[in-house]
Parts: sequence; structure tokens; C-alpha cells
Amino acid sequence: MLRISLALVCTICKKRLRPWVEASSSTITEEEDAKSRYYSGKGRGNLNPIRLIIADDQRLLRESLRTVLDLEEDIEVVALAENGQQACQLTEQFQPRLVLMDVQMPIMNGIQAIREIHVRMPNTQVLILTTFAEDEYIIEGLAAGAIGYLLKDMDKNSLLKAIRDAVEGRHMLTPEIASKLASRLSVMSKTHRISFNAQKLKNARVEFTERERQIIALMIQPMTNTQIAEALYMSVGTIKNYISVIYSKLGTSDRMQAVAYLNDLMVEEK
Repeated sequence: MLRISLALVCTICKKRLRPWVEASSSTITEEEDAKSRYYSGKGRGNLNPIRLIIADDQRLLRESLRTVLDLEEDIEVVALAENGQQACQLTEQFQPRLVLMDVQMPIMNGIQAIREIHVRMPNTQVLILTTFAEDEYIIEGLAAGAIGYLLKDMDKNSLLKAIRDAVEGRHMLTPEIASKLASRLSVMSKTHRISFNAQKLKNARVEFTERERQIIALMIQPMTNTQIAEALYMSVGTIKNYISVIYSKLGTSDRMQAVAYLNDLMVEEK
């Protein structure tokens, strides 16, 4: 949570309450008001504010964050979303310059939403909102197209600087995260090089998720569970769970047999 007390938020709201769009609201007037604010410009001194959307399933956090950001003359919060699906819909509707995106949300998670926004609305930048330095989510979000990440407990000045840097296209990555991202992208390139025979999968009645395909690509190299976990920045326990699901789909519990079966399902090289 941002380092701002509820009392301060309430005081700010009383002094300077502005209309805003809540994704779950069905009223038309709020939506029209947000659009009118965009076309007229926010404040007399800034006719081109940074228009952004906040997506987080915690109502108190997204409203508090909006209150803080809406005090800045060069920043305008045009909408709030409580899940990834709403974030995508509102991004398409309002075409903001930036989306602050939580990762763990219902209906559609933040990673899926980042991918969709990155493909469909490439001019909109995305910053990941995270409670703490969760490497797995951060790396996954960056690989999906996010420009950086924000910790929810960061101070106001750092938050504002990160937002202004993001819209200028400046990536905000620590050397450690940048190194891990490079490793993650390398793994993704290996994943994309494996290709399953669609007819064989259909005949076997087997389907694999994107994450399972990533793990399979490393299994057949071959790599151990520990090596796979390190490559994907996941826990060994999580990798074991995924591999158990893969085994179940293949109808085996033997590693060598599973790898042989997976290789047989691949497209044959000519």
C-alpha cells in the first residue's frame, strides 16, 4: 500500500474531489465527464496531461492512488479497473498513455492484460504494480510488454518520477531484474523454436498451455527441475506441480518416457 494515511486521503478528497470513471459504474455522466476532461485539458497550465488508467482489484488502493495522482497538474486518471478484462476494455476506450497494472486480479490477470494491450494498443505503456519484488511476476510482465514496475509501498516522489519516465519510454529496471529478463527472453526464444504436430496432439487429445510449453522446451533439452526453476525464476515446487500436470496429460509418471512421448509429438524436421 502506498505510504499515505487514510486520514490524509480523506482530507485530500474533501479539498479537491474530482470526477472519475470507475469501471464497474453504469452511469453515463461520469464517463462523459472523463471524456470532456480529456478534450478540454486538465488545468489551465497543461493541455496535454499524462492520461492513465489504474488497474487493481483492491478498491481502497486504486482509489487512494487515484486521489494522490489526480493532484498533479500533468497527470489525469481517466479510469479505474478492478480486473485485467476491464483494463483492456478501458484502455481501448480511452487510449491512455499509461496503465498501472496489478498482476494478481480476477477474471483476467495482469500478465494476460499486458499481452493484449501490448499487441492491440502498442502506443500505451504499462507499469506493473506489485506488493514486493516478486521476480516471477515482474519478469513475466516485462516479457509480456510492460516497460517497468512499481512497488506499492514506494514513496510519492519515486512514484511520480517513475510515471513520468515511463511515458517518455525510459525503462525502469534494476541491473538484477534486467539480467533476469534477458535470461527469461532467452528461454522464451527456445520455447518458440519447439513446435508440436497439431494432428498428433489432436489424435492424442492433448493440449498444453503456454507455461507448460515453456517447461516442456526445457525438459527435452534436458534440464532438471532445479535448472528449469532457475531459468524461469519459479520455485522448484511450482515446477514440480506443472510437470505433474504434464505427466497426467501424457498418461505417464516416468520422466524419460514423458520426454520420449513429447519428442514424438513434435513436428518432424525435414
